[in-house]
Amino acid sequence: MFSHLGENQIKELINAAKFSVFFIDEDQRVTLKDIGKKSTIINWANILGAKVHNLELTSQFRCNGSYGYLAWLENRLQIKQTANETLEAINYDFQVMDNPKLIHQEIIQKNNINKKSRMVAGYCWKWVSKNNPDLKDIIINDYTATWNLNSHSQAWIIHPESVKEIGCIHTCQGLELDYVGVIIGPDLIVRNDVVMTDATKRASTDQSIKGLKAKMRENSSEASTMADVIIKNTYRTLMTRGMKGCYIYCTDPETQEYFRNRLHKSKQKNISYENITDGASLTIDKAKV
Repeated sequence: MFSHLGENQIKELINAAKFSVFFIDEDQRVTLKDIGKKSTIINWANILGAKVHNLELTSQFRCNGSYGYLAWLENRLQIKQTANETLEAINYDFQVMDNPKLIHQEIIQKNNINKKSRMVAGYCWKWVSKNNPDLKDIIINDYTATWNLNSHSQAWIIHPESVKEIGCIHTCQGLELDYVGVIIGPDLIVRNDVVMTDATKRASTDQSIKGLKAKMRENSSEASTMADVIIKNTYRTLMTRGMKGCYIYCTDPETQEYFRNRLHKSKQKNISYENITDGASLTIDKAKV
C-alpha cells in the first residue's frame, strides 16, 4: 500500500527493530515488485551490521499436512525437481475436471458445510465488472462468472455470498480454505511435457506484472525469467489454498491432460530445469544502538 515510501522495506524493518524474523518462501513471489529473497536480506544485514542466523523449516501443515502434494505440485509446475511424480498414497483430494461449471458447483456444495470453500483463477480476464457489476468477467464456453466484488476487498474470502464469485492471487494469498477450485488460464500451458508461461496472456488490469514491458526493453532474457517465476508461483499459491482439496480446470486441453495423466502414473520425459528457489527462514539479530 505504501510501496512508494521509504528506501527499501528490508532496510526499514532491520532499522526499526533490535531483532527481526523473516519467514521466507521465495516460491510465493507473485508480482514484479515483490522483494525478500534470502540473498537480499543477507546483503542488507551485512550493510547495516546485523548478525544473521539462517534456519530452515523442514515441514509444514498446509494441504492436509501432506508435503507430498506440495512436492508433487512443484514438480508438475517445474518450479523445482522432486521425486514426487504421482499423487498415489497421498491423502489429498486433487481432481482435474472437464468444465469450470462442474468445479464451481462442487465448490458451492463443499462451502455449504462450513463456508470455507472458494473459486479462484489466474488473472487472465479483465475485471470489467469492477465498474459495471452486470457484466461477466470470465467467460469459458457456457460458464460465466465475475471477479470478487470491489466492495469486498480483502474480506472477499469470508463474505457469505463470495462463493459465487472468483478470487485471484491478490485476494487469497496467505489465506486458507478447506477446498479451492482453480481455473488455470492461457498464461500457463504445457507443450511436450514442458511447462511454458506467457505473460502477454495476463489481463491488462493485472498489476502484478506492471512494468514488464519496460524491463523487456532493458533485458528481455531477465524479464522473461522473472515473468516465468511469477506465473508459476501464482498457480502454486492458488493451488495450495485448499487444506483438504484442490479441483482444477485448464483452459488449454494439453495442459489439462498433463495434470490428469500425473495423478496415478508418470509419463514424464526427462526434462532439465533449474531449481529456482528454496524455502527458509532468516533471523536477524541487530545489536542495540
